[in-house]
Amino acid sequence: MAIRFDEKDRTITLHTKNTTYQMKVGRYGHLLHLYYGRRLAADMSYLLTFYDRGFSANPYESRNDKTYSMDAIPQEYSCYGNGDFRCSAFEAADNDGVSGCDLRYAGHEVKKGRYAIPGLPAAHCEERASDTLVVRLVDERLPLMVELYYGVMEETDVITRAVCIKNTGKKPVTLTKIASAMLDFTDCRYDLLHFHGRHGNERMMERVPLMTGRMSVGSRRGVSSHQHNPFVILADRDATEDCGDCYGMSLLYSGNFLCEAERDQYSQTRLVMGIGSENFAAVLSGGEVFWTPEAALTYAQGFAALSWNFHRLVRENICRGAYRDARRPVLINNWEATYFDFTGEKIIEIAREAASLGVEMLVLDDGWFGTRDGENSGLGDWYVNEKKLGMSLNELASRIRATGMKFGLWIEPEAVSVDSDLYRAHRDWVLEIPGKKPVMGRNQLVLDFSRPEVVDHVFAQIAGVIAGADVSYIKMDMNRSITDVCTAADGRQNEGEVMHRYVLGVYRFLEMLLERFPHLLIEGCCGGGGRFDMGMLYYTPQIWCSDNTDAIERTAIQYGTSFGYPPCTMGAHVSAVPNHQTGRTASLETRAAVAMAGTFGYELDLNRISEAEKELVRGQIRAYKKYYDLVHRGRYFRLSDPAKQREFAAFEFAAEDGSAALVTVVTLTTHCNAPVSYVRLKGLKADALYRNEQEGGLYAGAALMYAGFPIPVVMQEYASFQWHFTEEKQEN
Repeated sequence: MAIRFDEKDRTITLHTKNTTYQMKVGRYGHLLHLYYGRRLAADMSYLLTFYDRGFSANPYESRNDKTYSMDAIPQEYSCYGNGDFRCSAFEAADNDGVSGCDLRYAGHEVKKGRYAIPGLPAAHCEERASDTLVVRLVDERLPLMVELYYGVMEETDVITRAVCIKNTGKKPVTLTKIASAMLDFTDCRYDLLHFHGRHGNERMMERVPLMTGRMSVGSRRGVSSHQHNPFVILADRDATEDCGDCYGMSLLYSGNFLCEAERDQYSQTRLVMGIGSENFAAVLSGGEVFWTPEAALTYAQGFAALSWNFHRLVRENICRGAYRDARRPVLINNWEATYFDFTGEKIIEIAREAASLGVEMLVLDDGWFGTRDGENSGLGDWYVNEKKLGMSLNELASRIRATGMKFGLWIEPEAVSVDSDLYRAHRDWVLEIPGKKPVMGRNQLVLDFSRPEVVDHVFAQIAGVIAGADVSYIKMDMNRSITDVCTAADGRQNEGEVMHRYVLGVYRFLEMLLERFPHLLIEGCCGGGGRFDMGMLYYTPQIWCSDNTDAIERTAIQYGTSFGYPPCTMGAHVSAVPNHQTGRTASLETRAAVAMAGTFGYELDLNRISEAEKELVRGQIRAYKKYYDLVHRGRYFRLSDPAKQREFAAFEFAAEDGSAALVTVVTLTTHCNAPVSYVRLKGLKADALYRNEQEGGLYAGAALMYAGFPIPVVMQEYASFQWHFTEEKQEN
């Protein structure tokens, strides 16, 4: 059984294939956390220790027993008001604004199958079984039922968490903080790994030791953001890619979030993650219910195994639809080839050449609609600019399909230009504070997607365009942070609740698209990687990894992204040189080698490259198709660390059974009379022999893993190498 309850010890134990998670109902009814880590069969109650903590508060029942303090005991879901002064998971106030509660255990039940969360993404189990534990907590004062949901995904070694809060009374209750998950540890030997950045430089991994006190990362920008990602790792101080206790926590949410890590006065550790609590307040009237987003947790020995758990989760249990398993098409996007300056004939010219080289889809980016010849007008007017194209969109799409390619479009449904028909007709549909000049971003405002009528209007326009031109792919962008959070709709006005309902509106828009067009491939985008999270991946099986297409900088961006997200989700293209973001020039081979570690495509005018380069493109597309299963379904290994290895970047895709591996190396620096570097492979069979497809050599798996493979010394900046090793079948 994946979920067990011991009546005598009052412990609840969750088992996955390789991990155990255990909690306990304490002597006064508090739900206490005991253990999370390697699988074991034991009552871990002995880990709880009780001492007189002096100034720490005690529950009323233990007023004569100073050894029992909520300020020192590891808990399962802490709340503000019960004497625990560490960062809390839950805070609420009554109708008079008085905060403080004391959640106690009121029962639990075990259900077969996965739970679902209304209006929010959640992991699904179509092929594999999953059990659900629901633990009920109540407060003596506030009329609340707090239900903790645990989804146990045994084969994937993942436990998902979510919380459902019900107002069981008649008077309103205000929720001011509602985390999705919390983990308590009895020690403090951990580093926090988080993934920070900025536009064009997303998800840079930073590893810092926990300090005594509270550390936090999060977003207040309305999206999960370029600056921080809703995914973190707690790891042993000496943890590496291959060993050490590692705990990952990822939030399936695309809006404001908060993750807090705290080392307390007794050298214990707490990790809390959920919706951003700053300016947040959800008012629950009698009978109303609030669900938190889902959080996914996994434990593994080493970063590589932890990443593999999350990669499988995303590929098999987060992504959905026709393109969850189907091969993604090799596409060409016209953005860096033309920007806003194009006609229909120019797009067809790009499509014909791309099709002749093996590209399978053309995506028409920004500028095809409204009066959109620059970024200052037209957003929100989702009708085709036939004057600019010189033809209807259906004609353009048909002529592109005649080349053998599919047709895709760029959209930005959440935004509106001040210079647009939509804004002039419905100024009250934007997020705008009355009497205040709005903060601008790209000279555009944000539509109020917390209002269903706004979502419905935009959906109707865009769905009409998709249906009219038989569009196969949508790139859904969002190009600014959200400010001036105020809705013109009647009712609740607090900023946090508006922002949460905004995210629900975005999810509803995406769900409607998928229901109406089940074979549509949607790629998420937010100024590149500003909304790269598991919540979006539930609707869009790939996300544009970054607006920075420089191959050398992409090695670091894709490195950080890979800790929590599989390569098949990373939108990556070969772009023109000198690169439009950095001015750097790298070879076509290197640009393709890096892009092949993602969804793969091109973002340039293939008419402008040489015949020799066109032949290279043909070969790259053949190679991408040949290695597709290995890249998109194999185990991903980081063979270098940008913080430690400045000479080269190296990564590997290995078949799950160890029968093959694709290794990519990109040199980052050049030196006179340079020493030889070696890259050590992973995931092979030590006792097998492997043939290197590129140079024909035969090598022992143990040698490749323990001694390594030499990287050629070449007199070329930003060189790249790809080696395909396949197991040599030996005769008996």
